Amino acid sequence: MDTKKYNKVIRDKIPEIIADSGKKYDLKLLDDESFLAEIEKKLIEEVNEYSESKDIEELADLLEVIYRISELRGVNSDELDKIRRDKGQKRGKFDSNLFLIDVEK
Repeated sequence: MDTKKYNKVIRDKIPEIIADSGKKYDLKLLDDESFLAEIEKKLIEEVNEYSESKDIEELADLLEVIYRISELRGVNSDELDKIRRDKGQKRGKFDSNLFLIDVEK
């Protein structure tokens, strides 16, 4: 039987989707520390996928990964959003499309 290797974190419903397609799979449950290391790799994968496709769904995937990383680091999505808002108030957002060329020494 031919198999395709993935060796990456997946969304919670993927095993059900695979089983419903009639395929068999192997997976393992990681502890939080191991999962954090692997989902941080997934973050890079999702950034690259968005970079290539510019598909808004990839941005949604990025948010999902970011929220899980934040939770694993002890910060829930509401707290993360508050940090984002506070930083926006202190340092601004990216609303003005500014691009810094240089700064005098």
